[in-house]
This record gives sequence, structure tokens and C-alpha cells, in this order.
Amino acid sequence: MSLLTDKFGRPMKDLRISVIDRCNFRCTYCMPKEIFGRDFAFMPKEQLLSFEEIERLARNFIALGVQKIRLTGGEPLLRRDLPLLIKKLTAIKGLEDIGLTTNGSLLALMAQKLKDAGLKRVNVSLDALNSELFKSINDSGVGPERVLMGIQKAKEVGLEVKVNMVVKKEMNEQEIIPMAKYFREQGITLRYIEFMDVGQSNSWDFSKVITKKEIFEKLSKHFELVAVDPAYLGEVAKRYRYKGSGSEVGFITSVSASFCSTCTRARIAADGKMYTCLFASNGFDFRELLRSDKSDEEIQSAIMNIWGNRIDRYSDERTEESTKNKKKIEMSYIGG
Repeated sequence: MSLLTDKFGRPMKDLRISVIDRCNFRCTYCMPKEIFGRDFAFMPKEQLLSFEEIERLARNFIALGVQKIRLTGGEPLLRRDLPLLIKKLTAIKGLEDIGLTTNGSLLALMAQKLKDAGLKRVNVSLDALNSELFKSINDSGVGPERVLMGIQKAKEVGLEVKVNMVVKKEMNEQEIIPMAKYFREQGITLRYIEFMDVGQSNSWDFSKVITKKEIFEKLSKHFELVAVDPAYLGEVAKRYRYKGSGSEVGFITSVSASFCSTCTRARIAADGKMYTCLFASNGFDFRELLRSDKSDEEIQSAIMNIWGNRIDRYSDERTEESTKNKKKIEMSYIGG
């Protein structure tokens, strides 16, 4: 049981830590080249939290009830010596699970080191199997073959693998069924993510969203799906099992069916700011606390104050007008 709850009684159980704001992809819905071009100013190394600072911050969050950590970016595998950080985090008493979200481009090279360091699971982003389409989405010349190699290597070394597919109208809806068929045969859970209004640069509007209902209807023409109960409080994906198979498919429905009421996630950006919602505008600077000789008690007090006063429920309150008027931080800065 978590020691800490917010104004709506939601416990703080999950911590997402962005370790870097850089990425080697320029996905059109996340880091489009026209904004994140060659001259874009990413954070210099001294602005990123060090591994020691991340470890200390994580230790204090775990002391207050966090059970699971997920490392994100940017692309976290671009952070030098990342397995060293994973080893530090897995040594913290009370941490039950540690995962990582990646675009998979470096996963084949890193999978064994990540597993050896104590990583348990990876979520790999892949939006299409068609090579030309995938290259056009990531705008970096990387084909799906490289990502699929990473997924295979991760499975071979014993990491649990899930695949995340952002579905956007007029971008990749034709890949819904091919992706389902491929990963069903591989015994890997595929999760469809509704195109979300994260950040300011992805040109989001409701007309580009393909909802869970629409995706489910497409899948039902090819497969019989059986609903699966949530595995734990705060599980984001709505899960289904293919009848006659051990494989699952999931839906992350931030737009059509929000899950604010059970959200248990705190987020730390690469520069040490804490955010209590993926769609937040402002964060609390823990880097300043960590670098100003504050005690662990003072750090925990700050965490308790922030989470204890949390009232975020953006997806519950989302309207077309609010998405235009609210300034939100970029996905590449805060992580998924």
C-alpha cells in the first residue's frame, strides 16, 4: 500500500524517469524535423541529472511508496553507460520492477547488457511494418528490420517485450491488421495508442484520432478478442486476448476513454523537474534541491507536498478548445 495519495486518493506507485532529451528518430508526431532540426538546442550534459542524482531521487520516491520505475527519453539508449544506472536502481530495496521504453534502434546491441544490469522489461515503439512507411514516420532512414532485430534479441536474452504502436489517421491505419497478425504469431503483446495531444509540436487535433472502438472493430473482422481483467491498479492498457492464443493486444485510450481516475504515475524529466501529469505545463525543480545540500527528509517533504496536492485530470477535462489554449511540455522532454 502506498504511503502517499493525492487529492483524489490516487496513490503514487510508478515513477517514470527521462534520462535524456535527445532521440535519433524524428517521428513526425513527436519530434518533427522542422522543429527539432540540426540547430535545435538540446540539454548540455551538466543540465542532465547524473546517475548518482537519479539514484538518490529514486531512493526517496521508493521510500514514499513507488514500486515501479520506467526509464524513458528521448531515446534512453543514447544515454552513455545506461546499464550502470539500471544496476544502481535495481539495488534499491523496495523497488519491485524496472522497465524501459525505447525506439528499438539500438536494442540489439544493448539487450544483453540491459538484462545483465537487472532490467526486466522493454516497451518498443514501432508504428509500421512497411519499410517505406516506417521510414517516412520516423524520418531518419531507419527501417523496421532494425527494430525487429532488437525485439528478437531482447526476447532471446529474457527480457519481457511489448510493442507500442501510435495510430494516427492518414498516417498508418493500414498497418493495424498487419501489425496484429505479426505480433500475435510472435507471442508479443501489441498495444495500440490513440494519437495524443502531448506537447505543442505534433499538430494534434481530434480529426486525426483513431479511437479504440474503431481499431477494435477492424481487429474483430479478423480475430475473436476476449477481455482480460486489469493486472493491477493503474494499469493503463485495456487488455484483450486472442481467442485460442496466449497472445494479447492492448489499447491505450487517453483520448476516447481516459484513465485519470487511476493514474499512479509521477514523472521526472531529464533535467530533474517533477511532473504529475503527462500533459502538464509546469514542473518542480528537484535538480536544484539535489545540488544544494538538501537532506533526504527535505526532498521527501517536497515530494509529499507536490503529490499530496495533485489534482491533475487533464484527459477527463479535455476539450478541443483546451488542447489549443493549454501550453504543454513536449513528449521528448518528459518521456512517455
